[in-house]
Order: sequence, then C-alpha cells, then structure tokens
Amino acid sequence: MKKNSIILSAILFSTALLAQNKGLVANSESPYSKLQSVGLQDVKWTNGFWKEQFDVETKNTLPYMWDLYHNDSISHAYKNFEIAAGESKGTFKGPSFHDGDFYKIFEGMAAAYAVTNDKKLDAEMDKAIALFAKVQRKDGYIHTPVLIDQRWGTLGTEEVKKQLGFEKYNMGHLMTAACIHYRATGKTNFLEIAKGVADFLYDFYKKASPELARNAICPSHYMGIVEMYRTTKNPKYLELANNLIDIRGTTNDGTDDNQDRIPFRQQTTAMGHAVRANYLYAGVADLYAETGEKKLLDNLESIWDDVAYRKMYITGACGSLYDGVSPDGTSYNPADVQKIHQAYGRPFQLPNATAHTETCANIGNVLWNWRMLQITGDAKYADIVELALYNSVLSGISLDGKEFFYNNPLNVSNDLPFKQRWSKEREGYIALSNCCAPNVTRTIAEVSNYAYSFSKEGLYVNLYGSNNLNSTTLSGEKIEIEQQTNYPWDGKVTLKVIKAPKDIYAFLLRIPGWSAGAAISVNGKNRNETIVSGAYQKIEQKWKKGDVIELNIPMPVELMQANPLVEEVKNQVAVKRGPLVYCLESNELPANVSVNNIVLNVNSKFTTDFIKINNRELLSITASSSILSDNSWNKKLYQPISTNEGVKVSIKFIPYYAWGNHGKGEMAVWLSH
Repeated sequence: MKKNSIILSAILFSTALLAQNKGLVANSESPYSKLQSVGLQDVKWTNGFWKEQFDVETKNTLPYMWDLYHNDSISHAYKNFEIAAGESKGTFKGPSFHDGDFYKIFEGMAAAYAVTNDKKLDAEMDKAIALFAKVQRKDGYIHTPVLIDQRWGTLGTEEVKKQLGFEKYNMGHLMTAACIHYRATGKTNFLEIAKGVADFLYDFYKKASPELARNAICPSHYMGIVEMYRTTKNPKYLELANNLIDIRGTTNDGTDDNQDRIPFRQQTTAMGHAVRANYLYAGVADLYAETGEKKLLDNLESIWDDVAYRKMYITGACGSLYDGVSPDGTSYNPADVQKIHQAYGRPFQLPNATAHTETCANIGNVLWNWRMLQITGDAKYADIVELALYNSVLSGISLDGKEFFYNNPLNVSNDLPFKQRWSKEREGYIALSNCCAPNVTRTIAEVSNYAYSFSKEGLYVNLYGSNNLNSTTLSGEKIEIEQQTNYPWDGKVTLKVIKAPKDIYAFLLRIPGWSAGAAISVNGKNRNETIVSGAYQKIEQKWKKGDVIELNIPMPVELMQANPLVEEVKNQVAVKRGPLVYCLESNELPANVSVNNIVLNVNSKFTTDFIKINNRELLSITASSSILSDNSWNKKLYQPISTNEGVKVSIKFIPYYAWGNHGKGEMAVWLSH
C-alpha cells in the first residue's frame, strides 16, 4: 500500500510539474520573466510557410539526420554510445562534441513528437534513452570519449584531458533535450538521466578550480542547468547556475575568445567566439529570470546594443571573423596577442565573402533574443528572432532539408584567389564539424513555440504563420485561436477567436520594427488608434466565438543601406521585403557575368512573382540593372570609373535563405548602385 502511495505521489508530482512547465523555456514560475511560454503541444502549423518547413522537417530532415547519426560509416555518434555502454568494443571517433550533436537531434525528435504524437518517434527515443542509461556512470557522469577510455583503455591521458573541452557542452544539450522530452511525452526516463548529470555538475563545481571550470568552452550547460532547476525545482541547480557565473573569468589566463578574460559582470560588449558568446548570453538571461540580479540584465542589454547596432549582419547573422585577434584583452607585445576565431570582430567589422556567420551562432542569437523577449516583453527582441529565423538560420539548410551550411556568407565570388575552410555549397554531412546540422534540425522543429507567449496582460503574438493555438491562459481559462496568413509573402494576418476568456482579455500583436503603415481592424471595423512599429499593439475587449482580428502590414520592396562605418558595403544596397533579405545569384545573369559586376538601378520598378525552386514556392523580386562594361580586373587592383552606362539587364532576386539550391554559382546580398 505504501509503495502504491509513493508511486501515485510521484505521478501527481510529475503531472503537476508538466502542467506548469510546458514550453521550450519553462518559465511559468520564473519571478523575473514578463512573458511565459505556451506548451510545446499548443501550436500546430496548418498551412503556408512554416507548415511547409515543418513538413520538410518531419518527412525529410529528422529521418535523414536520425539515420545519418546511426550510420557509423559516416557519423560515429550513436556508435560511440554503444561502445561506451559495452555493447561493442572500439575506439571513440568523431569530434569531442559528437554526443551533443546527437542530443540536439533527439531534442528535435521530442519537439516534433509533441506536435505529431508519432509513436515511431516515441519508440526510437525510448531506445536511445535506454542506451544513455547504460552509458551513464554511477556518479551521473556521461561523456563518451572518457567513458570509452575507462571501459576499453583506448585513448590515453593527454587525449582524455583534451576531451574535457566539450563535455559540459554535451551535458548541457543532454539536459535541455531531457527537459523538452519530458514536456513532450510526460515520461521521466530521460529526465532521471539528466538529474544524474546535473547532480554530477553540482558536485564537480563545488570542488573545481576556476582553471578546471573554464574547460567548458561552449556553455550550453548554463541554459541546461537553469532548465533543470525550472523542471525539478531543485534549489541546488539554481545555486550551481549562480556559481557558473561567479567562477567565470576569475583566472589569470582567460581569453576574450572564451569570454572569460574578465568576469561576466564586467563585460559590456560582445567578444570572441560567437557561438560560445550567444550561448553564454542566453544562459545568463535564463539566470536573470530566476534571480532578478540587475547587473546581469544591465550587461546583457549593453552587449545586445553592441551586437544589434554594431556587430550583426543584415540577415541576423553573428560572428564576422574566421580568425583574428582580440582588440581588447591583449598588450601590444606580439607574443601576448590573443587569437580569436569564428568570432565577433570589432564594431562595424562585417566582411561579406569571408563572413564566418556560423549557423550555430545565428541559432544562438535566436536563443538569446527569445529569452530577452521573455524577460522584458520588448518587441525589439522578437524582431531579431524573426530576422534570424527567416534568413541566417534557414539559410543553413537546403530547401529539401537534407544538406547544410556551416557558415553563411553574404557574398560568394568565383574570383576569390583563396580557398576558404568551409564549403560554398551545402553538404549532407560536414565531416570536420557537423554541429550546425543537428542544431538547425531541432530549431525548425521548435519554431511553433516562439509564435505566442502569455503574460498577465494577455496573449502576445510574436510570429506570424497559419496555425491553430489551443492553450490555457495564466488564469486557467481555455483559449483557442485560428491564425491565417500567407506571411512572409503577404502582410495580411487574421486571428479568429474560437474560444476566449469570459471577461475582458487582451491580444498584443507584434508590429515589426521594419514595418510602416500597419492597420488593425476587429470584425471589419478599423481601429482608429496610433500603431507604433517595433512594439506590441494591445487590443482589449470581451471576445466571443467568431470574432476576427485583422492585421495588415504593408510589404513594399525596400533598399537598405548600412552605417557608413561598415566599410565593406559603403555605397552598396541590399534588397529587403518584409522580414526577408534577398540576394542575387549568378544563374540569373548572362553567361560569364559576375554578380560583382552588376549595378542595381535604385529607381527600378520592383515587381514580384512566385517562382519554384526544388518544388518550394517562394516570392522573387525583379528589377532592372546594368552590367559594368569595363569589368576586367585581370592584374588590376585599381582603375578609373567607367563613364559607360553598361548593358541593361533584368535581374531576379530570391530570398537569401534559398540561395545555393540549384547548383554552383555566385551570390551577393549587397550590390553597387
């Protein structure tokens, strides 16, 4: 009887937690979070842009990635778990972050399951979880390179030591994936493994020196451990999260590359490796939501200003440098200069052809801004989430969902006289570093959870796309909304009320910062009120079934220019429409004409029409331009400006995210005019 009572109590506890913590960020009880996530199950895409993308995800990307990571002739990730579990003998193969790659794919599976309830996904996840449980050490530790060595003695002291670099990163992704799996399925089998990991980290950091602690070079575990605190309510996990910030930057040999040259509370600008940086900022934002420490938010806002106004690409991409040196934490002695890589550069240092802009960094930008939005309710953060998702995140995956970019340049030129480290074409498996493919896989599966948020004010509508929302408000009342739109191709959005709270309730519609002239009507009657771009517009009344809110956002073609301090694009323009940045590919030009020899007519009549690339329909933009007549630069570094107007030619722009889907060629976002 007592045993049954204990089991029942555990079930009730699990059910209560699940009811409170439903979304990607389980912040329903976070005291310093203004907005709260809707449940992973609460939003389903019905048609249009994101439904197409979700279908590609579930039909192509997830099955492809799951099979790929089980194919040990290509990726050794799953095989490493089998070897670590003792199911077969062998050596660890692959990058040190291979475990984390697999956890990211797993997280995508869990997020997809939340929406689809596909029993096959559930069974596959349970099989993997059983293997993780066999791998995990009694003290909670799980990191296959070390555990394989402990079981089989296949590495060696120095090699094992090297693996410490990404073990916390891998554990962070494990904890995050386990929390998502728990919310998607209600099962605790993976969460129990994650508790063991969190307990191990708590004990480890109680004893670890700052020098040993800084081996955690990509701090996904900051987000992971806060999510574990929110999910389990174990206070020692919040204590650990605070300790992670306190211990950071307290060594004498920290680097800007790793954001630990100085303590975080002294950091006011973005520095170093862009993935590590954005993951750190996201984790600190999570911590602020729980503690309310003003210094953390002050620094995050200062760093955000530095990124958004001085270091971010027009596509929402981050990390301009392949390689460089820190502009701050070094002396002038060449022997002391700190190298940085895949990093934020100096303010306004934004090269295009050599832009690193790793897909993971751009996803990190989404993770960070999503958390800033939840903390503050400020629409400027939702604008960045939208910008990055539509442009520099989606560019990381092909239209068919099976090939991926590591970096996302804004110019690709055949004449560059050097070979860059990463391919100019998407690949099915990026041998040296395939971390971005699993990351974009989980991100696309989770976009629906970014669409709405709850607050004490009402329902925030963050992203637009045809979907059904079926959820419960913070006061416990049912709410059901049907959103219909052809966004981002069209700015008309309708929200139909199916079920709403009985009393006065507010909808807060995001008016994008890029927009002008937006209009709102309710049941066909225009609302004569000032609508501010870059803010949430509050519409408050008693609602009945069948009420319709209509938002119309004009989407003219706009020519964008950069701050003149961005030397690389001075006197050039980029084409943008709505949230989408456009680009020109060389396949739209006459033979042997480079995109770099095109001069855009800014007074052109820009027209739009739908085209198909790889069976995906998207909106193109046609404009007039000219081809430079004196365009030979053979053995020339400089030459006089030509007075010849050049040959007139019509050009077609496509959305930046879709470039590179029909063979090799050049591409440019910024053009001369």
